[in-house]
Amino acid sequence: MEELKPSAANSPPLTPLSFLERASTVYGDCTSIVYGASTAHTWRETNLRCLRVASSLSSIGIGRSDVVSVLSANTPAMCELQFAVPMSGAILNNVNTRLDAATVSVLLRHCESKLLFVDVFCSDLAVEAVSKLDKPPILVLIEEEGEEEGADVADRSKFSYSYNDLIERGDLGFNWIRPESEWDPIVINYTSGTTSSPKGVVHSHRGIFVMALDSLIDWTVPKNPVYLWTLPIFHANGWCYPWGIAAVGGTNVCLRKIQAPLIHRLIRDHGVTHMCGAPVVLNMLTASREEPLKNPVNFLTAGSPPPVTVLLRAESLGFVVSHGYGLTETAGVVVSCAWKPQWNLLPARDRARLKGRQGVRTVGFTDIDVVDPGSGRSVERDGATMGEIVMRGSSVMLGYLKDPVGTRKALKNGWFFTGDVGVLHGDGYLEIKDRSKDVIITGGENVSSVEVEAVLYTHPAVNEADVVARPDEHWGETPCAFVSLKPGLTRKPTEKEVIEYCRKKMPRYMVPKTVKFLDELPKTSTGKIPKFVLKEMASKMGSTRLSRL
Repeated sequence: MEELKPSAANSPPLTPLSFLERASTVYGDCTSIVYGASTAHTWRETNLRCLRVASSLSSIGIGRSDVVSVLSANTPAMCELQFAVPMSGAILNNVNTRLDAATVSVLLRHCESKLLFVDVFCSDLAVEAVSKLDKPPILVLIEEEGEEEGADVADRSKFSYSYNDLIERGDLGFNWIRPESEWDPIVINYTSGTTSSPKGVVHSHRGIFVMALDSLIDWTVPKNPVYLWTLPIFHANGWCYPWGIAAVGGTNVCLRKIQAPLIHRLIRDHGVTHMCGAPVVLNMLTASREEPLKNPVNFLTAGSPPPVTVLLRAESLGFVVSHGYGLTETAGVVVSCAWKPQWNLLPARDRARLKGRQGVRTVGFTDIDVVDPGSGRSVERDGATMGEIVMRGSSVMLGYLKDPVGTRKALKNGWFFTGDVGVLHGDGYLEIKDRSKDVIITGGENVSSVEVEAVLYTHPAVNEADVVARPDEHWGETPCAFVSLKPGLTRKPTEKEVIEYCRKKMPRYMVPKTVKFLDELPKTSTGKIPKFVLKEMASKMGSTRLSRL
């Protein structure tokens, strides 16, 4: 069989963009997108709209290897642009709308964005961000659809086109640009906490193709689901569900505000079957509701497990909760808590404890392990011996943009080293125990403690600063700063003043919600500040209450 080799007939490049073309044929009359009271499209219409936008991008000079960024909430345009941008041959870059202008400008400069689509409600943020750039991208305004009132745009002259302009001027006969290789980049996603050292995670068409299908299989998503967009698409491309939902002809229910009454109304009105989100969203949806859902709703959450009380309350209301683990570098959930039928016989609290574990590799992924940082050998599967989580599979990133050192550090010896710490239980299920990168997960947003500390150190009264996670009833975790002040101060700042100082210098979700003053921060024998000691102190403070961003 040695003469049997790959050929053009059996090895065309894999790309998730092909899902849209098929959806237009198979599910052409099915609803693809709904938003507000007046916006609804079919898959046939969505395909044509995406072709028009891709055509217009091509006509204004956007092509292969160019980066096109999007700054938008979960609107119909945001869903469409996950296809339209790469259909023009460009590389898609979704930008977190919660960042401040300084951070957005850093990311746009780093990826050399040629064009920026801007949600009308983010127009001021975008204009301020591009004003800091020597080579600003072309700005395209996404005006509001549906029931929301339009936002004021201070200076429309800054915008070269509107999104509707691109749809109207586009060519319906446009042949979308297929990748020359399935390893060609399709997206760049920046990890949270990027002002000082942007980490642009680059994924290939092949990786996203596999991840999108793997996500459907692992969550057993059927044909024609109704998917509610409570997970920001700018978070790792919504875990690849923009493409996955197209593959099964589902309906995307778009919304821009995460509000419990609105979400419950959309679940009822549209018959929502599936939704994703951080544990904080699940907590919000169940906190004040007593009436069970009319029909079960599948809810996928990832990262830190929801508290047992939240899981119990959610399940009693009719949410079918699945828990998993993934990173921006893996494009979605690659470890899931695969449920075993015999576990249904266990008491509720035992079921919740098992569901809180991250789980096993998904069917489309290759391997995960927990290794000893010193020896590199697999740790004992005893649920207690900790090590670094490593993994390998088709959806692992190509690498970090313009960062060969960071890429080599993360991808080595045939594995992706996550920087997260976990244990393996006797049944082979993974459980995260800590995050060696000291990332704080607050309401689904990743906060780098190092960056918060860097801002605190700029305060004229601060001598030492260290930031760890403190439990929070609403957000899961919030940044907690331990600070020592410089000697000889005539006036010492208050906790409120330090928090206000930080608020002026970073996005609101990164701002410490607690500042604890100490005479001196604890040190190890080598002079390092031991974070585990501070974490214990923060934990003993108890959960913060009524904290809102």
